[in-house]
Amino acid sequence: MTHSRPRIRELLDEGHLAPRRDLGQNFVADANTVRRIAHLAKVGPGDGVVEIGAGLGSLTLALAETGAEVTAVEIDRGLAAALRTIVAGLANVRVVEADAMTLDWDGVVGPGPVVLVANLPYNVATPLVADVLDGVPQVARLLVMVQREVAERFAAVPRTPAYGAVSVKIAYWATARIVGLVPASVFVPRPNVESALVEIVRREPPATDPIALFGLVRTAFNQRRKMLRRSLAGVVAAEQFAAAGIEPTARPEELDVAAWCALAEASAA
Repeated sequence: MTHSRPRIRELLDEGHLAPRRDLGQNFVADANTVRRIAHLAKVGPGDGVVEIGAGLGSLTLALAETGAEVTAVEIDRGLAAALRTIVAGLANVRVVEADAMTLDWDGVVGPGPVVLVANLPYNVATPLVADVLDGVPQVARLLVMVQREVAERFAAVPRTPAYGAVSVKIAYWATARIVGLVPASVFVPRPNVESALVEIVRREPPATDPIALFGLVRTAFNQRRKMLRRSLAGVVAAEQFAAAGIEPTARPEELDVAAWCALAEASAA
């Protein structure tokens, strides 16, 4: 039970709704795609799932079919109302009308663990994933559909063009990999970009203080083309580079998360 393209248009018309560009609303209209996402989420009976940006429920219905307990979060009041009607007969789905960026996660997910599944618009994908990894340990795993360019940043490794500050943040908290591509043709309306699915699995992070680490990483990547001795001038001294075993002539994209942790610890000593 998932939505076809005609059914999505019908639901929009019934609710006097239209996709909102400011919220990046693109609805999946392909049963194979939503079932593939539900399969990749690796959830089933007894599992807790939080779906961000549930929209009209195409993915919500596919997740519900697995038997998981689904909390569908939707910011748009009109869509949330429509979604409540769509899932009214499903005992394992509840709808929460809220902004995921200000969500009371403890109230919504309790002690966890839960899996976060989402079709995320470009403008919130990076801050939402970063905030969840930083502050919502109950989310043990994420499967997010994002613009392909963003997905590549999430899963990037050192010495690649996509590697940046968000890559380091994700690598500190988790392991990430692209598990699939999603063509623009499955969406209503059709976006101008290809999407990708990223699986992010939380792990035990290094002992390094994340606040100090991420502050250092941001400072360096703000001038990513410069050598570290220049971008971190006044922040990391020559002897601290030596203590960390890091060449001051290196550039930010050359350091993996272990090297960044070593440099943060040395600079705090």
